[in-house]
Amino acid sequence: MIGLTNEQGHISYSEDVIANVVGLSTMECYGVVGMASKNTKDGLWELIRVEHLNKGVKINAKNNELSIDLFVVVEYGTKISVIANNIIKKVRYNVENYLGLKVNHIVVNIEGVRF
Repeated sequence: MIGLTNEQGHISYSEDVIANVVGLSTMECYGVVGMASKNTKDGLWELIRVEHLNKGVKINAKNNELSIDLFVVVEYGTKISVIANNIIKKVRYNVENYLGLKVNHIVVNIEGVRF
């Protein structure tokens, strides 16, 4: 559980809730085809359905700050650096404003390109 304490009390978030907010925020960005999940059996990456977006997100919490790793598949013909920057801005904004948690850094891993 990741928590936030202020003058009014304490709020605890499960990692799945934070990962779902991050996953949905990522899917809203132009050029993102989907989130990727590693199939540990075969070592292959596969697209994740909307109801399991949290599997394409890794969250680490330290000193009340989040480190977020994203695994995404992007659309062919789009500029990857622009997509990654948009994802970082959108995810940071949504997590900090909707959940009130501080984001230390975000790493966007491009796992594939789809036509």
